[in-house]
Amino acid sequence: MIEKKPRHRPQRYFPDAKRIIVKCERELCIHCNTILVSLPSWHMRKTIQTLNGAVFVAGKGKECANSQCEYFGKHYLACGVLKYSLPQSTYGLDVLAFIGWQHEHEHQQLVEIQRLLKQRGVEINERNVGKLYRQFLALLGGTIAHTQEKLAATAHEHGGLIWAIDALQPEGHGTLLYVLYEVLSGTPVSGIQLQQAQAQRLIEWLQPYKELPFTVLATLSDGESAIIAAMNSSWSNAPHQRCQAHFLSNLSESVLPLDTKLRQQLKADLDGLPQVPDRSERLLHPNQLRQPDSSPLF
Repeated sequence: MIEKKPRHRPQRYFPDAKRIIVKCERELCIHCNTILVSLPSWHMRKTIQTLNGAVFVAGKGKECANSQCEYFGKHYLACGVLKYSLPQSTYGLDVLAFIGWQHEHEHQQLVEIQRLLKQRGVEINERNVGKLYRQFLALLGGTIAHTQEKLAATAHEHGGLIWAIDALQPEGHGTLLYVLYEVLSGTPVSGIQLQQAQAQRLIEWLQPYKELPFTVLATLSDGESAIIAAMNSSWSNAPHQRCQAHFLSNLSESVLPLDTKLRQQLKADLDGLPQVPDRSERLLHPNQLRQPDSSPLF
């Protein structure tokens, strides 16, 4: 009798992975407007492989500390982590979009896509390429019964939903992948690929979710005008907010060149200064330290 061995799962380590800590975007409780308090621990953490290298992502949530609030102690998750990968996945959304585009538009086989990904530094086998392709199809396929049950539970718990849309360009140009997700539960709901940003196409895509029987508390986006127009048209009574992570990222684009120039100037000015000896050098060579000058002044 042949003994069946457990399936081998390779251990992958990325010691140089960039660290990204994503905090909950909300500042106030959506019910009582009390300032939310940060939770001491992360609600999720994982290392994700993206087309630009490995990234360690952790999400830090918040909770309502107002004991008089009906939703006292309810947790608000850092929905920004969904910009990087789907729940329970260690591959980035850009990898997901790359696989879908290569298979649907370039007509590449799974093994060929695996080869392309490995050339770009993504460690993946053919089986996982197929799994991610099925996730890609599910994401584009729209909401299913299980997702609707989760949305209903979230609406019951928080009194409504918060919708967010993020846009990705896996190749840096060309086709766009739009992802719709619910913020409070951190649930990805649907996706659509477009050649260019078109508000009307986005409105048509959002129509089934507009008809869901749930109160919409707010909407969230990265600031793209087509997305804002589509969300305001679909949920006109819900306030819209720009994602703080995207807003700060856009601010840094103009600051970064000046910061780089300042660091280069400081480096050039400070490189000419003599190096300060560390403590070990002073202990090893005490006689070489400069002695105070005892010669008379006159």
